[in-house]
Amino acid sequence: MSATERKILEVLSGKTITPPPIWLMRQAGRYLPEYRETRARAGSFLDLCYTPDFAVEVTLQPIRRYGFDAAILFSDILVIPDALKRNVRFTEGHGPQMDPIDADGIRKLKTNGFMAHLEPVIESVRRLRKELPDETTLLGFCGAPWTVATYMIAGHGTPDQAPARLFAYRHPEAFDYLLDVLSDMSATYLVAQIDAGADAVQIFDSWAGVLGEVEFERFCVRPMARIIALVKAQRPAAKVIAFAKGAGYLLRDYRQKTGADAIGLDWAVPLDFAVELQKDGPVQGNLDPMRVVAGGRALEEGIDRILEKLGHGPLIFNLGHGITPQADPENVTALVDRVRSFGR
Repeated sequence: MSATERKILEVLSGKTITPPPIWLMRQAGRYLPEYRETRARAGSFLDLCYTPDFAVEVTLQPIRRYGFDAAILFSDILVIPDALKRNVRFTEGHGPQMDPIDADGIRKLKTNGFMAHLEPVIESVRRLRKELPDETTLLGFCGAPWTVATYMIAGHGTPDQAPARLFAYRHPEAFDYLLDVLSDMSATYLVAQIDAGADAVQIFDSWAGVLGEVEFERFCVRPMARIIALVKAQRPAAKVIAFAKGAGYLLRDYRQKTGADAIGLDWAVPLDFAVELQKDGPVQGNLDPMRVVAGGRALEEGIDRILEKLGHGPLIFNLGHGITPQADPENVTALVDRVRSFGR
């Protein structure tokens, strides 16, 4: 099968496919016993990300189990600050941590050795394209500059990313410079993934929802547009999915302003609004991950509502955010089966 016949690529080109193709954010993860076993063997989380044998294995696990239409490279959005020498580490029970950066540190950021540091990730992409079934789309990804910057400023995750918001108000020039560096490095990283075999890429702006309208334009839209323009200038055929979690009504012109081929929708996006967004091109989403945990009627009703509203246009079925560790693998089987029975 040629790349143009991979279902998700067809949808990203604007085609409606019935039933729609499906993959799930965090489909390789702690809800799967085979992932937990591999994770234990890998040692640290970053070792899991940077060791191709492990990263390829966990990427393939949900494909073997469920036959999703896409595999997404197993890695983490924080490999970019790690490659920028910010001493990223993952501590059990505390999440990601790194050396917090200030205005002086931003001015002194060095990008030398950036792609050499990330070469193991690119090697995983090469191996994955060889090992995946021909019909399976391979997705690369990175974190959006705003979301990555929030961790770099605070040195860890926070409930509302107040440290980054405050820093951006107090040091606007330094913060804009940080976003530009992250945009340029992200574009370089994504192009390398595409060259290694990724069919399309997704950019995750997981913390877009904490920003006001003006800040969203400056911190989310502008950097996303910069990345996509850089990627497409070098690889004009590249397909990009942009996911700005929590952006709500600000998504109304997000596709047009960023140049994204598809818009990822979180579960709080009203389906009637999603229908309007779909008139301009493909959308992806947007089942509440808690419905996968609940299973049964809650899961079925959530799936059916999305398919009823969005299944007659260009749709990639997905969750509105990542699958949670509490999800029962059997509920994922039921989810895939129900989506694939649509229209039959």
